[in-house]
Amino acid sequence: MHPAATTTASHASRLAMHRHRKRVNTVALTLSMAAMAFGLFWLIWILVETIRMGLGGLTLATFTEMTPPPQAETGGLLNAIFGSLTMVGLATLIGTPIGVMAGVYLAEYGQTNWLGRATRFINDILLSAPSIVIGLFVYGVWVARLKTFSGFAGVLALTLIVIPVVIRTTENMLSLIPNAMREAAYALGTPKWKVILSITLKSARAGVMTGVLLAVARISGETAPLLFTALSNQFWTSNLNEPMASLPVTIYKFAMSPYENWQKLAWAGVFLITVGVLALNVVARTLLRNKH
Repeated sequence: MHPAATTTASHASRLAMHRHRKRVNTVALTLSMAAMAFGLFWLIWILVETIRMGLGGLTLATFTEMTPPPQAETGGLLNAIFGSLTMVGLATLIGTPIGVMAGVYLAEYGQTNWLGRATRFINDILLSAPSIVIGLFVYGVWVARLKTFSGFAGVLALTLIVIPVVIRTTENMLSLIPNAMREAAYALGTPKWKVILSITLKSARAGVMTGVLLAVARISGETAPLLFTALSNQFWTSNLNEPMASLPVTIYKFAMSPYENWQKLAWAGVFLITVGVLALNVVARTLLRNKH
């Protein structure tokens, strides 16, 4: 075959392949944009409805009065807000140090040994386990044995959700720290524990804090574990040995009721949780962006 003909055929083949790739790219991009638009449509709709219905139920009484009986003239969510803040706060305080220390071990000591592999495997299972399974587990080992629902049981269930999230984030953030920083500190005679505290953890603190905030955002809206552990309480209580109200469970109970005043308070609770979780996610992403 003449060299010119060969060149022409090769050029035509490359041109056809280029056009094919361009068509595939256009189809893929169109499908991706359609999927994004589909997701954004529902997200915006949910947010609009939450704001529209939630703001209508927000009054001063929402933050100053207890959950009311059906068809009452006034009432609020004070006991539910207090219960949620208490249980989420205690679960975060208990779960964060455990998660951070376990994440440090996996990143700095347990990369290859059997204990690190086993811990990482169990953590992956906990991370993907449905929250209702964790609630049933705590119900079996705590509530059923003590024969009472309690705030402590709710805290334990939420802690078991916090720990794997913090472990995974801490390990990932520490793994991103260049080994050259550790080696430079070792070369100066710095012991490993001090390298971890003063260099690796300090460098990864924004990422670790992001993991903690994401864990808080996740447990703030959990309903199933609390139904099996803390249950609920129509009245104010700060005793963790008794059933304790929480916003997610109160929303579930009030939203399913036929009473208009309860439904308004349920939407107000939805709005409060949505705003709180949104704020935590914004703060988490801001910290992670500043890290980079």
